[in-house]
Amino acid sequence: MEKLRAYLKTLSPDDQDAFAKRVGTTIGYLRNALSTGKRLGPNLVIAIERETNGAVRCEDLRPDVPWHVLRGSEAA
Repeated sequence: MEKLRAYLKTLSPDDQDAFAKRVGTTIGYLRNALSTGKRLGPNLVIAIERETNGAVRCEDLRPDVPWHVLRGSEAA
């Protein structure tokens, strides 16, 4: 979650709102998830990786999911 927090800090408030909309949520939800350690759903995690161009990877947000299997690649 720290990579997501760091990524969001690079964005202006308006850009944070736009980012959240592109990934299908609100900046309020993302802030709440960051502050409470809430587990993000797989679809949201995938959207975040896509919209950050890989700067925040699925593995960073949900290390409990075997992404290497889903990606068809070797374990990291």
